[in-house]
Amino acid sequence: MKKILTLLFVTAALIGMTACTIRQETNQKEVTVWTLQMGDFADYMYKIIRSYEKTHPNVIIKWVDVPFSEGEKRTLAAVMTDNPPDLINLNPDFSALLAQKGTLEEIDPNVVTDFNPEVVKTLMYNGKLYSIPWYATSAVTIYNKDLFSKSGVIRLPKTYKELASVSEKIKLNTGVYAYLPTITENDTMMKILNKYGVTEIDELNSEPSKKVFEMFKNLYIKELIPPETVTMSHREALEQYMAGKIIFYQGGSNFLNMIKENAPSIYEQTDVMEQIKGPLGQNDISVMNFVIPKRAAMKKEALDFCLYLTNEQNQLELAKMTNIIATNSSALNNKFYSDNSDLISKARSISAHQMNKIYPQLKQQRNQKEINSQVNTAVQNILLDKNSIENSLDNLVKNLKIID
Repeated sequence: MKKILTLLFVTAALIGMTACTIRQETNQKEVTVWTLQMGDFADYMYKIIRSYEKTHPNVIIKWVDVPFSEGEKRTLAAVMTDNPPDLINLNPDFSALLAQKGTLEEIDPNVVTDFNPEVVKTLMYNGKLYSIPWYATSAVTIYNKDLFSKSGVIRLPKTYKELASVSEKIKLNTGVYAYLPTITENDTMMKILNKYGVTEIDELNSEPSKKVFEMFKNLYIKELIPPETVTMSHREALEQYMAGKIIFYQGGSNFLNMIKENAPSIYEQTDVMEQIKGPLGQNDISVMNFVIPKRAAMKKEALDFCLYLTNEQNQLELAKMTNIIATNSSALNNKFYSDNSDLISKARSISAHQMNKIYPQLKQQRNQKEINSQVNTAVQNILLDKNSIENSLDNLVKNLKIID
């Protein structure tokens, strides 16, 4: 009888333990997180996930890394379903598109007070916030100090107007071009126009815009920028810099490593300064952010994990592994971003400093890629003297309003 009672007691205990385990498992919440092209940093991501799960035993983070080329397509399909990922890594342009479609959860601005306010301001759409910043990049001006010293120009140009004004003297005294502006690549021209106060398509035929186009057309006609300006990419411009054919090149600090490896003699003569500006004095940046789909099942948990992933400590750790710039204010104030001990550190310090002046930014449209394409076509036509600046820009605005 005692054996039977003991067996019943043990059985009851096991059933109770099993029921408890089932309840615990039932209470666990799975948060699906998508990132873009972070596979090379899997150890970093898993370390953060394990750390978070340790302090949040009822939460399981399911991390999925998506190839950059598939990010927009897969995200658009996912947010329309009843079971989208809970947290998605995107760029602000596509995030704005999804916000327009009403597929994103609005973020309370009070939860992002730890982030650089200029960056947060650029992510606002119609006065509301739908994304949380993760990391950023901000180009610097890389230049050949040896060639510049031979140019006879005393002061380094800080604006496009100053650079244009010394281009003739530079070419005359050195035999090379001041720079190769890749103004028909992606959104390069739009970013330049933004520095002159152009924030919407209606302003593409404004006086400031016309002056920018006129400036580049004059440089092209006078052969003070290379003829390849109408077709070349930033990678090809970098090759021109490494060949000693241009003095100034704008790009991320990661390009310094390429110069060092592929053109060591040019690297020895290289220095960096802030990116070339317009009259407003702001800098252009590129940001990666996170969004929470409106149909996500674990919104609260997704937001909590996102704020953990993007906190000061975790952003700094990622920054030290890469060339990205933190968006967390405390991280940006870390001594890591004030180190000028070598050229790459100096470039990183300049990039971080530039984050403090990035507004106003261009207001992204849902058809921004098409806008960029038509602007680039207008640039080519104007430089090649196929159309007048005024007619080209008036027609450009008319055409863009039709496709808007």
